[in-house]
Amino acid sequence: MNIKKLSKIGYGFLIAFMVLVGGLLIFSMVPIEGNFQIKIVLSGSMEPAIKTGSVVIIKPVDRYEIGDVVIFGKDNRDNIPTTHRIVEMHIISGETRFITKGDANDDLDGREITERDIIGKVLFDVPYVGFILDIARKPLGFAVLIGIPALVIMSDEVVKIYREAKKLSKAKKENKVIEDDKK
Repeated sequence: MNIKKLSKIGYGFLIAFMVLVGGLLIFSMVPIEGNFQIKIVLSGSMEPAIKTGSVVIIKPVDRYEIGDVVIFGKDNRDNIPTTHRIVEMHIISGETRFITKGDANDDLDGREITERDIIGKVLFDVPYVGFILDIARKPLGFAVLIGIPALVIMSDEVVKIYREAKKLSKAKKENKVIEDDKK
């Protein structure tokens, strides 16, 4: 393969990577209640089932059962929700309560949770992609992962436009010279 072909392939991968990271970033920052959400697992409490730095896709479900991996707790700027497995269920005064535990933890979690505490059930995870999204959420990371590649692509397009404009200008001058010679 020649260099030109390799650079086109690399260029395509760069654009695909930017679109993927940008799409995931937007999708993860705009949670729609009752819909799929993307969360990042930042601890190793669910190893080896869910690796640290994984992206998990979650969705609220009608019923949670023992064995389900769920995300629960407050999810805001100051609080990170927990991703653990339901290991016990109890019904107290008509309300279902769950006891959870991280797969890598020796002890059960210190408190019971209710369905209101659960954000959603983990449907599947993608290992290590969360590290990239976590970096992209920060201003410097966003600039490095999205901004710089975008500038490279835009400058490449500007150079292509400039070259095409030069070719058109040259072609017009040559056409004019040919027409002048005919007169």
